[in-house]
Amino acid sequence: MSDAYKQAGVNLEAGYESVERIKKHVASTMRIGAMDIFGDFGGSFDLSELNYKKPVLVSGTDGVGTKLKLAFEMNIHDTIGIDAVAMCVNDILTQGAEPLFFLDYIACGKNDPAQIEAIVKGVSEGSKMSGAALLGGETAEMPGFYQDGEYDIAGFAVGAVEKDERITKANVKPGDKIIGLPSSGVHSNGFSLVRHIIKEKGLDFHTTYEGFDKPLGEVLLTPTEIYVKPVLALLKEVKVNAMAHITGGGFYENVPRMLSGNLGAKFDQSTWTKPAVFPFLQAQAGISDKELFTVFNMGVGFMIVVDPADAETAASLIEGASIIGEITETGEVEIA
Repeated sequence: MSDAYKQAGVNLEAGYESVERIKKHVASTMRIGAMDIFGDFGGSFDLSELNYKKPVLVSGTDGVGTKLKLAFEMNIHDTIGIDAVAMCVNDILTQGAEPLFFLDYIACGKNDPAQIEAIVKGVSEGSKMSGAALLGGETAEMPGFYQDGEYDIAGFAVGAVEKDERITKANVKPGDKIIGLPSSGVHSNGFSLVRHIIKEKGLDFHTTYEGFDKPLGEVLLTPTEIYVKPVLALLKEVKVNAMAHITGGGFYENVPRMLSGNLGAKFDQSTWTKPAVFPFLQAQAGISDKELFTVFNMGVGFMIVVDPADAETAASLIEGASIIGEITETGEVEIA
């Protein structure tokens, strides 16, 4: 073993231990098409094992942002792995793609095998929740670049959809209804503002505040909802015109991404329930509704646009979903 390398801050033995610890979690994600070559230089997936006729591959990459700072503070790391998967697979889902495989990249200041295992356990859980195989990854120990105990994580997802079934915004029209799928909370966007509010108002992540049944830090670390399985099931029953994943930029930035031309959207806040964390943050900081909807998902993590005749059916197919708005000709996002 290289003592010089260890003195420089890279512990190869810890790296080997991390690999051994994560093997069982990675193996639990295997699915049809995934080729079991753990430890090889690249992951392989046999698309011919699936029943696609003219498959289009859809890819997405993302990270978790400054939500990581809460994970460090609370010493909770498995939920972050779920977040990393969710941010990627929910994005490719908007085109109707079935996630096939996922790759992760973890960079840390010091390789702590127990911490790495917790992160990858979460990634594996998220992968299974979305039906994707965890096909590979990289853990980079970078002493002097990250503080000990801190890390960053990014993910990359690839999915497939039949070419003539890929969902775009081409069929969206005025009068179409918007179905909102409930979020589990803040998800993985807006945490720079969250952390600013916590600091400015002298709040404590370890305190359980009125309206919550667990410490604030745990509430905020609730993993991002993964919408893959219920949405893919809905696509078999209802014609969908467009979809949106409500991430950074909230309603005002993400809703226009599923619209074309001069189309707009109008929402009625009374049609869905907001998780308690949003009114809590608003009360603490005195932030306007407009700014909240510009930063956060406000209780709606995913949107589906359907013909008016299909709206009731679509909403009934996914637990907690509701009709929250409709497409307009105003060219603006309006929230009443």
